[in-house]
Amino acid sequence: MTSETPTSSKPTGLHDLFQRYIQRELLPLLADLRLAIALLLAIALFSISGTVIEQGQTLAFYQANYPEHPALFGFLTWKVILWLGLDHVYRTWWFLALLILFGASLTACTFTRQFPTLKSAQTWKFYQQPRQFEKLALSTELERVSLEALEPLLHQKRYKLFREGNALYARKGIVGRIGPIIVHASMLLILAGAIWGSMTGFFAQEMVPAGQTFQIKNIFDAGPWAAAQIPKDWSVHVNRFWIDYTPEGGINQFYSDLSVLDQDGKEVDRKTIYVNEPLRYKGVTMYQADWAIAGIKVKLNNSPVIALPMGELDTGGKGRLWGTWVPTKPDLSEGVSVIAKDLQGTVLLYDNQGTLINTLREGMSAEVNGIRLTIVEIVGSTGLQIKADPGIPIVYLGFALLMVSVMMSYVSHSQIWALQAGDKLYVGGRTNRAQVAFERELLSVLDALTAEPLSMTSTKP
Repeated sequence: MTSETPTSSKPTGLHDLFQRYIQRELLPLLADLRLAIALLLAIALFSISGTVIEQGQTLAFYQANYPEHPALFGFLTWKVILWLGLDHVYRTWWFLALLILFGASLTACTFTRQFPTLKSAQTWKFYQQPRQFEKLALSTELERVSLEALEPLLHQKRYKLFREGNALYARKGIVGRIGPIIVHASMLLILAGAIWGSMTGFFAQEMVPAGQTFQIKNIFDAGPWAAAQIPKDWSVHVNRFWIDYTPEGGINQFYSDLSVLDQDGKEVDRKTIYVNEPLRYKGVTMYQADWAIAGIKVKLNNSPVIALPMGELDTGGKGRLWGTWVPTKPDLSEGVSVIAKDLQGTVLLYDNQGTLINTLREGMSAEVNGIRLTIVEIVGSTGLQIKADPGIPIVYLGFALLMVSVMMSYVSHSQIWALQAGDKLYVGGRTNRAQVAFERELLSVLDALTAEPLSMTSTKP
């Protein structure tokens, strides 16, 4: 005789308990409109903080701009910013958690409310009793009018008709019920694009002298999966950098002529960029953001051209100046300080005592300490902001769908019922929006059935 071990029902019981918890507790909580509004407000608040507080800057920047004494607003210091991650808000775990939770709320609302509403709107049902028309927002009773006469009038108004014996059901505007679902789907796409961009994107800054080639190295902020987005098989050459000045001497616009080079040094793309006109290549965008003076080229008597670097001087916030020291003797015992404030070609010469001894422009020469000093060229550097955000196409798609779905949501879903009972025709209807327009439309249909204007009875204020 064989015996069988009874199958334990515990796993099944736990599974059923888990399903009931999801259906009765978790989904209603996630689909709660109050939770969605609270999450949306929190996301908006922290997004604003990410706009106000500079993102991806250095520690020294935050220490200088958000000191502990006095603290901004009494509490906002550089320590608070770094501890909360407000220097890279969009990549913090708590901000991504808010996005995911908001996405879960939208998904729960879609499946628990929007899909059932759409399913109900697609299911037609007939009214078989005159008393059923009393619960409709608009209803009336007509005599000596047939159901057959009503059908073509509703067809003209682009209603879809369903008939069963002496009962008729008509509807139009089902797209208005689909619109909210697509609204939710588009918002989920936007959230997915934002999360994907935060995880895989990066932000870098480069200050590159004209004539040099660089690869993206100086990365300030990057997502945990950004390594694949940082280019390693191509570089960028700065062909030229220049600034257009106004007649008053102010900066009008600055430009960088950039070439993208492959691994063999062959040019595969080229563009002159300026503010609000970046270069885009393989998902990486380079913006013109800053400038500086990299160095100066000089000649001493008949010597070859000597290139010297220039450093930015501390002016205490009174403007930007760059300077360098040019030796005039081989033993470096004497020399002259060269100061420049822009790329217009004018430099100032100071002796070792700090006395201004001359002013020169590019191509000009002057006698200094017994030698002829010629200013050949002032070399500028272009300041580039470099970004990669693979989530942007997804976000753009989400916004495109959002615009379309919002317009769809404004379409009224209208329903009309009719019942032929002897020589009487009962007609009623309702709509989810544009109540006045729907009433006028229904009245025009009924007026066409009779010789005189009709009035509708309403069961709702």
